Amino acid sequence: MYIRKIEGPRAVTLPDGRIMTRADLPAPGTQRWVASRKLAIVQAVAYGLLPQDEALKRYDLSEEEFALWRKAVERRGAEGLKVTHLQRHRQL
Repeated sequence: MYIRKIEGPRAVTLPDGRIMTRADLPAPGTQRWVASRKLAIVQAVAYGLLPQDEALKRYDLSEEEFALWRKAVERRGAEGLKVTHLQRHRQL
């Protein structure tokens, strides 16, 4: 069996005890960004599974877009990443 050499850790443990690996990340080139996929990218960067510059390149994201995702998670958790939540929040 061949294991591809990668930089950084192969898995990280999240604060809730779950283990996240690179296999848990969305496929490169993902076009449809649902809240769970956004959260996976933010957590991967926050806990050191994936460097931010690699995440931006791999998923063709701008720094501003990623910063918005990170801020939404910090303020409201995974719910903050949902489009319907953003629409409701803007109406208030």
